[in-house]
Amino acid sequence: MPVLVMKFGGTSVATLDRIRRAAKRVGVEVAKGYDVIVIVSAMSGKTNELVGWVNETSPLYDAREYDAVVSSGENVTAGLMALTLQEMDVPARSWQGWQVPVKTTSAHSQARIEEIPTDNITAKFGEGMKVAVVAGFQGVSPEGRITTLGRGGSDTTAVAFAAAFGAERCDIYTDVDGVYTTDPRVEAKARKLDRIAFEEMLELASLGAKVLQTRSVELAMRYKVKLRVLSSFEEQSDEAGTLVCDEEEIMESNVVAGVAFSRDEAKMTLVSVADRPGIAASIFTALSEGGVNVDMIVQNISEEGRTDMTWSCPTDQVMRAQKAVEAAKENGVINYQEVIADTDVAKVSVVGIGMRSHTGVAAKMFQVMSAEGINIKVITTSEIKISVLIDRKYMELAVQALHDAFDLDKAA
Repeated sequence: MPVLVMKFGGTSVATLDRIRRAAKRVGVEVAKGYDVIVIVSAMSGKTNELVGWVNETSPLYDAREYDAVVSSGENVTAGLMALTLQEMDVPARSWQGWQVPVKTTSAHSQARIEEIPTDNITAKFGEGMKVAVVAGFQGVSPEGRITTLGRGGSDTTAVAFAAAFGAERCDIYTDVDGVYTTDPRVEAKARKLDRIAFEEMLELASLGAKVLQTRSVELAMRYKVKLRVLSSFEEQSDEAGTLVCDEEEIMESNVVAGVAFSRDEAKMTLVSVADRPGIAASIFTALSEGGVNVDMIVQNISEEGRTDMTWSCPTDQVMRAQKAVEAAKENGVINYQEVIADTDVAKVSVVGIGMRSHTGVAAKMFQVMSAEGINIKVITTSEIKISVLIDRKYMELAVQALHDAFDLDKAA
C-alpha cells in the first residue's frame, strides 16, 4: 500500500473533540487505500507546562531528565489518537520514539535524527495495522535515553518518516490553511500560495515565518519529500493548502514569493577592534562557543588599523553575547573599546527564486524604504533573498509597503 504521513500540530489536537476531528481526516485517507503514519505534537500548551514544571523543580536541570519529562506530552496525544481511531474501527496503535526506534544523536533537547529503521512499523502494516500513530519530537540516543528534537521537532519527525518510508506525501496540519505571502495579521492583503519552492520556504522559515520548522524544510529539500501545509479546521479538497515542492514543479511564480520578518532582533557592534588577519574568526568563535546564533555580519572600513564589527542576533541572546566577548577580551583573545547593543530593531526580508534571473529587486526594495522614511541599518543578501535591519517601530510599515510594491496580492 502507498504510505501517507500526516502530522497534527498542538492546536489541531488541543482537545478530545479536535483529536476526533483529526482522526476523521485520517480515516478518510485510510479509506482511499493508504497506510498512514500519523505524527502528533503534544496538546496545545502542554509542552510549555511541562517545561515550566522542570524549571520550577530544578533551574539547573539534568538535560536527560528534561527530555524524559517534556517528551511525555506527545506520548499522551499518541495514545489518545490511537484509541480514537480504534473507536472508529480503524486498526491503529501508538508508537513512542524508542519503539520505532527513532535513532538520534545524544544532544539532549536539541537532538538530530540519524536513522529511522522501517522494519517494525512495516511489519505491523503487513499484519493489518492501517495507522501508526507516532509521538513526534522525540527519539532515543545511542545510550538508550529518550531525546527531544527542539521546538518544532514534530515537523522534522514527520518529514524524516516520509523520507524513510518513501511516502507519497507529507501533510502538515496546523491552524493556518497554507503558506502566505506574509503574515495576514500584519498585511490584510496577504495571499495564500498554491505552491512554493523548497528554497523559498527554507529562507522564509529561517527568516521568521512560523509555518514550518527550518530543519523540516531542509530535510524535505534533501530527500525530495512533497510537503503540503493545510488547516485542520477547514474542509479539504485535493488542491487545498500549499504544496512545498521542487522549483521545476512550479510553472509561473512572482519574482518575490514573500516578505518575512522577525521582531526579536538585536544589532550588536564591537567598537574599535584591531583590524588584523584572524580577528573575525576570534570574535565569532567566542560567540559560537557562547551559544550565540549570529545572523547578519558587517565589518566597517578600517581606519588606522582599527575597525568596527557589527552582527545581529536574537534579543534573548544579547547578554550571552556580551559575556562571550567580555570573556574573550579578558583572556586577551580580542581587544575592543566597547560593545554596543541595540535591542530595538527588526529584520525584514524579501524572498524569491525569481531574483536569480531578475535585476532591480534590491533597488526597488531600497527605494520603497526611502519613500517611507525608513533608515536601513544593516543589509545582507543571498541569491534569493535580501534582508535589512530597521528600527522595530517601522517593521509593519515596511512589510506592508514591500508587499504592495512587489504586487504580492496578485498571482503570477
